[in-house]
Amino acid sequence: MADPNVLVDGEDTEVLDEGGKSILMGIIAQLGKSTDLHRVSLPTFVLEPRSMLERITDFMSHPELIVKANQIQDPVERFVAVTRYFLSGWHIKPKGVKKPYNPIIGEQFRAQWKFDDGTEAFYIAEQVSHHPPISVYYYASPENNISVLGDLLPKSKFLGNSAATLMQGEIKVSFTNRPGEDYIITMPNVYARGILFGTMLMELGDVASVKCAKLDLVCNLDFKVKGFFSGSYNGLAGKIKRESTNETLYEISGKWSDEIIIKKGTMKEVLFDAKTAKISPKIIAPEDQQEPNESRRLWSNLTAALKVNNQDLATVEKSKVEDAQRASTKGREELGQPHIHRYFESDGKGNFDIKLKNISSDPQEAKQQIIDFIYNTPPLV
Repeated sequence: MADPNVLVDGEDTEVLDEGGKSILMGIIAQLGKSTDLHRVSLPTFVLEPRSMLERITDFMSHPELIVKANQIQDPVERFVAVTRYFLSGWHIKPKGVKKPYNPIIGEQFRAQWKFDDGTEAFYIAEQVSHHPPISVYYYASPENNISVLGDLLPKSKFLGNSAATLMQGEIKVSFTNRPGEDYIITMPNVYARGILFGTMLMELGDVASVKCAKLDLVCNLDFKVKGFFSGSYNGLAGKIKRESTNETLYEISGKWSDEIIIKKGTMKEVLFDAKTAKISPKIIAPEDQQEPNESRRLWSNLTAALKVNNQDLATVEKSKVEDAQRASTKGREELGQPHIHRYFESDGKGNFDIKLKNISSDPQEAKQQIIDFIYNTPPLV
């Protein structure tokens, strides 16, 4: 069965009916240009039926691109493998312009993957701040020497007929068997077009980067938005360079939603093909076995309403979750109690790290440590 979130070019647009347009126009009429949309309650028909904490797992959809990369002996080819992994998650998206749920503070999402060779990977994400919204996540496959730590600080602004989500934050990919070989990744920005008139669609724009200081390598990727009169959607161009000499080693081009080509001199090959890539399913506990603040259980009534297109009920269920969060936050503030993160800790300067320390160098011992940490760390009262 085809994944409904994997769309080919031409299928990713949406036209709102007059009722939807009227609601959006009413909201927009109250906004000024560059207004921060995270403080605006958007209508439920623009929601994608999952939390942002789950949406982040799109970048773990093609694990075969990264889990064996640590075994590549050529450092440049390892860098290419990490770049391929980063580019592989963007093609997974809902039709038109849909926004995942804003996670509430303390919300969490847990998942795991089982691979054909018997190895596994684990994921935990936690919302550590609501205003401003900050999501922190950790993905690890100890048997494959992979560790990914990331934070996401989306900042949305109204820009007239478009809305922009500035994807602040970064991803750190590490090979645990190669100390100090950390790959720091920044993301492109997301643009919702046609929200006042025309056809609604999502574009990626601006520059993202992959950088490994130890290897002296960098890749700057230009996500191209379509021009008003020319160009095409979802374009991508970039170069992998030796940072110290500015020598170009590879050139990258194509469409992030389709086929991406990598070229060295006159030789070129497919770096990633979204049309043929197979998504690796994640394993998630049934909702009745989840904790109350796990994403799917927390938002289950809203998701159910959206799936039957009952927007009135969806609005009620969304408000229930948000009102409960406001009441909880108010109660803590009145008692002078700060929110304590369950899985991650801050250095006070905006940087987050996982609370699990002294992870074993033995893959099986590390795996058990991570399982115990993600699934057996006591809930915070």
